[in-house]
Amino acid sequence: MKNIKLVIFDLDGTLVDASPAITSSFNYTMRKLGYPARGRYSILRAVGWGDKNLLRPFVKKEDLKKAVLLYRRHHKKALLKGSRLFPKAGALLAYLKNKGYKLAVASNRPTRFSWILIRHLKLTKYFDYVLCADKLKKGKPHPEIINRAMKKLSARPQETVYVGDMAIDVQAGRRAKVKAIIVTTGVSTKEEIIKERPYRLIGKIRELLQLL
Repeated sequence: MKNIKLVIFDLDGTLVDASPAITSSFNYTMRKLGYPARGRYSILRAVGWGDKNLLRPFVKKEDLKKAVLLYRRHHKKALLKGSRLFPKAGALLAYLKNKGYKLAVASNRPTRFSWILIRHLKLTKYFDYVLCADKLKKGKPHPEIINRAMKKLSARPQETVYVGDMAIDVQAGRRAKVKAIIVTTGVSTKEEIIKERPYRLIGKIRELLQLL
């Protein structure tokens, strides 16, 4: 791809595997509220829309506010034990930064917890801008999060790629008129991703180097 200046990344499932932290915090919340624990697959299939939407299908409406508070209280510690970078993700970011690309994060994960991840995994030095859906009226698949990152870093759509792991990342990229590259390490199935027609589909994040 020629003339790319800005690479925007999703976090969970793309650069970072935080699934142990998510499942731990989720089932802690269920236990505290008297709900049954859930299996890893059913929990992670609800990921990607923010923590409130993660919990909403599993608790009564009147319990949702308390569930979010319990989840977040647990999660700020769980992330320090149950998150890791995908192999070569750090080396990829270092390479892109050294080559002069602008790098940004656009995530539906709340800002507070995105920064816990970024700082814990020592990624702060790589990113020129971090934006999360709780700072916006609408999260992904709405394109605002990508559009704002482009505006902040003075990049046009044809100079930008968005790298994510879910079907909603393809949708957000298409609506922002940027190329969406999807890595199959997240919670969307390959069939769900292909249905949305991403620009490219890769198996591991390090394969991004072959495209840029």
